[in-house]
Amino acid sequence: MIAVEDLIELVRTYNPKTDEELLRAAYDYGREMHEGQTRYSGDPYFSHPVAVAAILAEQRLDDATIVTALLHDTIEDTRASYASVSQKFGREVADLVDGVTKLTNLQLSSSETKQAENFRKLFMAMSKDLRVILVKLADRLHNMRTIKAMRPEKQVKKARETMDIFAPLAGRMGMQWMREELEDLAFRVINPDARASIMRRFITLQRESGDVIDRITGDMRKELHKVGITAEVIGRAKKPYSIWRKMQEKQIGFSRLSDIYGFRIITETENDCYAVLGAIHQRWRAVPGRFKDYISQPKSNGYRSIHTTVSGRDGKRVEVQIRTIQMHDVAETGVAAHWSYRDGVRSENPFAVDPAKWINSLTEQFDAEEDHEDFLEAVKLEMYADKVFCFTPKGDVVKLPRGATPIDFAYAIHTRIGNATVGAKVDGMRVPLWTRIKNGQSVEVIIADGQTPQATWLDIATTGKAKSAIRRALRELDRGRFIKLGRELARAAFEHVGKRATDKALETAASTLRIGGVDELLARMGSAELTGREVLKAVYPDLTQPDGNEVSRDRAVIGLAADQHFDRARCCQPLPGERIVGITYRGRGVVLHAIDCANLTAFEDQPERWVDLQWHAGTHEAAYDVSLDVTIGNDAGVMGRICTLIGERKANISNLTFIDRKPDFYRLLVEVELRDAEQLHSVISALDAESNVAEVVRHRDIAQGAAVVRA
Repeated sequence: MIAVEDLIELVRTYNPKTDEELLRAAYDYGREMHEGQTRYSGDPYFSHPVAVAAILAEQRLDDATIVTALLHDTIEDTRASYASVSQKFGREVADLVDGVTKLTNLQLSSSETKQAENFRKLFMAMSKDLRVILVKLADRLHNMRTIKAMRPEKQVKKARETMDIFAPLAGRMGMQWMREELEDLAFRVINPDARASIMRRFITLQRESGDVIDRITGDMRKELHKVGITAEVIGRAKKPYSIWRKMQEKQIGFSRLSDIYGFRIITETENDCYAVLGAIHQRWRAVPGRFKDYISQPKSNGYRSIHTTVSGRDGKRVEVQIRTIQMHDVAETGVAAHWSYRDGVRSENPFAVDPAKWINSLTEQFDAEEDHEDFLEAVKLEMYADKVFCFTPKGDVVKLPRGATPIDFAYAIHTRIGNATVGAKVDGMRVPLWTRIKNGQSVEVIIADGQTPQATWLDIATTGKAKSAIRRALRELDRGRFIKLGRELARAAFEHVGKRATDKALETAASTLRIGGVDELLARMGSAELTGREVLKAVYPDLTQPDGNEVSRDRAVIGLAADQHFDRARCCQPLPGERIVGITYRGRGVVLHAIDCANLTAFEDQPERWVDLQWHAGTHEAAYDVSLDVTIGNDAGVMGRICTLIGERKANISNLTFIDRKPDFYRLLVEVELRDAEQLHSVISALDAESNVAEVVRHRDIAQGAAVVRA
């Protein structure tokens, strides 16, 4: 465990004006509070907060953050309280410790919906004071460095949580070194064999080709010396997980992987950066498409650097990053550079991002998300994103994630522009909306009045902002259509039992079903979340009970054993009155097929699974759904007449799905609850006679049944 004087000396190296008494008091208080507590390894528990403080001291952070690190577990795990910490160390430290405690209590590896809510809380905590997350990241880093002492199942849980949440968050904050170490430590737990394999390949490579890094570093220094540039050249092999990820993305083996070495050239001035770039490109051949200028177009977290990839010795590709000393400070510490000290004063780094502005830019696009899963998707998309820079026709720069499309570009400009998009031009050429935008391209969006977002755009869009806006617009568009459709379904369902779907009746149903109003009730009916039978039952429960003479579903089939139950095959949807045969399934009972079902051929060599069955005589209850494939004219009132015709035949519509929309015709699947084959014939005949119905056929999904057969 690091002694208090050693910790103070570490802080004093970058902040000679540090409050040594405050650090000693925090050290002593933390040690006292954790007295008698031990870690999984058997070490004193207080060794962990001290190690976290040392990690943050290496980032040259302020006294309040170092003190918070020493005390970050006291409120949660000891008799210390917010009040006692506030009294001894001030409200700023107490608020930071309390914030870290709340983050620690978030179960971030739970279900998706819960995880999304935790992300919301995490961003809220970050928005109050970003130092909370800096302490939490350092806490996670030390826990990952000492993870071997934990139980194997807990190691895997923590490693996955680190890989999914904390590593990308560190990267998003610009702390690339921490991201890489967290990923590698998690990779060591999640896939130790893969990591060991990559390490063995590295050792073999070094044995075969010698120390490539030293040789290339030496070559670069000579080239810079020739042009009179003073700069520091640092070379390194990429981390095992970074190599593994690239192998997976490109689906290639280690031997075919090229740029496994990276080099940083740190200069004194911005002009030197471009001079270095020229010298490097004169000496080595640049790899096309592998150049990024983050100096002229910085990342949102303040990151500035020039990236280029060149073919070095023996044709090996190497990545070169060129930046100034101040840019390097931000590249190493990211948003944390805002609190960095140098020579006893707060570091005035012109490239450090204001944390408040950064966190606002990160969270503003998520605020409108109502759906937890949508929010989580947006968070992950933005946290993992690598940026491309493109231009508006006026020359303004727009930053987008790699893989973004003109749809993302349009919504980045304005939601109104995105909603009205009908086409796009890239570098003056008309392109499809699914085109991937590349660095430096000029994008022009073509809009039209009356255009609305299409559902297919969700598959095209990449950014969380675009996806959120599209979903919101689709919900608003669909809601009006669903309410109208739901009203027709309600009318048909009520007329089926001789009643009228008045507003009062629908209000009663909404109240009984605990749904917020008639419009919401109708919208759910129109979107098939509620059936007409369920709404009718909420108002007239007695009218929806089976007739005493009806054959109930549990005794509808003759020939089953006493302990057997049946399901109807989805492929052929047999009805009472049709000839049937049963096929036995382990764990599923018996599945009924129509005798002419094409999927029965799959069981011809398994006669032991066939069961001779027949429907019970009598009137069955209307509990058997059948799908009808209906093509109708796109005229006013047609949908209402169809619902009326089905209702007049005493049938109930349970679902409606539009499968094709044309300007003059709609094609839809109508699921109808029927008693028997005779009622089906009556419904089809009535629909076929309607002048606005172009075609109506019984829909049988043979492919769906075949999938069940294979399973």
